[in-house]
Amino acid sequence: MNLKRTHGVILALIVLAVLAAACAPAPTPAPTPAPPTAAPKATEAPKATTAPTTAPAATTAPAATTAPTTAAMSSADVMAKLYEEAKKEAALSTVALPDDWLNYGEVKAAFLKKFPGIKHNDLDPQAGSQDEINAVKANKDNKGPQAPDVVDVGFAFAPTLKDEKLCMPYKVATWDSIPNDLKDPDGCWYGDYYGVFSFAVNKSVVKNIPQDWADLLKPEYKSSIAIAGDPLSSNQAQQSVYAAALASGGSLTNVQPGLDYFAQLAKSGNLVPVIGDQAKLAKGETPILITWDYLALGYKDLLKGNPDIEVVVPKSGVFGGVYIQAISVYAPRPNAAKLWMEFLYSDEGQLLWLKGYGHPIRYLDLVKRNVIPADLAKKLPPAEQYSKAVFPTGAQVSAARKAVGENWEKTVGVKIAK
Repeated sequence: MNLKRTHGVILALIVLAVLAAACAPAPTPAPTPAPPTAAPKATEAPKATTAPTTAPAATTAPAATTAPTTAAMSSADVMAKLYEEAKKEAALSTVALPDDWLNYGEVKAAFLKKFPGIKHNDLDPQAGSQDEINAVKANKDNKGPQAPDVVDVGFAFAPTLKDEKLCMPYKVATWDSIPNDLKDPDGCWYGDYYGVFSFAVNKSVVKNIPQDWADLLKPEYKSSIAIAGDPLSSNQAQQSVYAAALASGGSLTNVQPGLDYFAQLAKSGNLVPVIGDQAKLAKGETPILITWDYLALGYKDLLKGNPDIEVVVPKSGVFGGVYIQAISVYAPRPNAAKLWMEFLYSDEGQLLWLKGYGHPIRYLDLVKRNVIPADLAKKLPPAEQYSKAVFPTGAQVSAARKAVGENWEKTVGVKIAK
């Protein structure tokens, strides 16, 4: 298990990574400005050993789930080979992938256009990470469309996937360009993208824009603030409590101040007990939404000034969160699942996530090879907004998730409903 890292070390490494990326060669198609953030380094994200290593290795999985040897094959070669097998399965079931989450609408459309003949079963787009895990378990013996083939869950669920043997080991062709600290060595799971928490603010309703967590406690924001999920099941909601803890005297190993903060927010009447989303933000029902920066920036683009949305990265409690991908060990359509993974981790898939303002896990590799279009790079937020970002380890995130789940109701006393 990783030891807690100090804020200073984390900040130093982020800055060094950003500088390294910025100093890379920059021909015409490459971005001129420094990237908003670099991928979390070893001191900021969990070592591979934070995930239990007692699950069966890839060779013990059923033959249909054994990862192909891809060392001498390009991503395109692997996808071409997998496509022939995936066409026989003719479908792919995903879960918890709303179109407005990190440009997933375009990601899914691009995948289906590239690989015709595969039907997409888009299961429960608004589900949380725990719901995804539950769906995998509940459909253990189901070979139909309701059984998810793949999951996209919060980092805190990496140990669950490995401990409970819920993942099918597989390594994509671009495996070597995924940071070692953000992937299971056996290929059970690997990071896909990351971001930081922000406030999405409807400027038509809110005239005094909050700049930090403490501001949200002011009386002027009564009945205005929502979080983007149920803290009992949503990774995003749970980690918003973690971020509030960092801004309220807590630490990477102490999330209680975050629970106390939300108790204050609820007691003041500022917290609206509903799951916040783009529609409620736009209508002014919850004109301040605590959400990932990439979602907030995506909402701003989609709404096109009607209403105008301001995205604020708070001055304190700048919490960096990583999500991970995995193939279900029970996937009824394993080849389609592998093809989906190959697409997501190809340059094309990674750039589609970047277009949605998320930082894809192969970000530094994309920068190094100068494949990020200049017009896309210009849309990304300035790097200084992310200079204080802190990335917890997988073990720390798992512990915080457990603490929030066990203590939200008794500390905050508010049920967040849809």
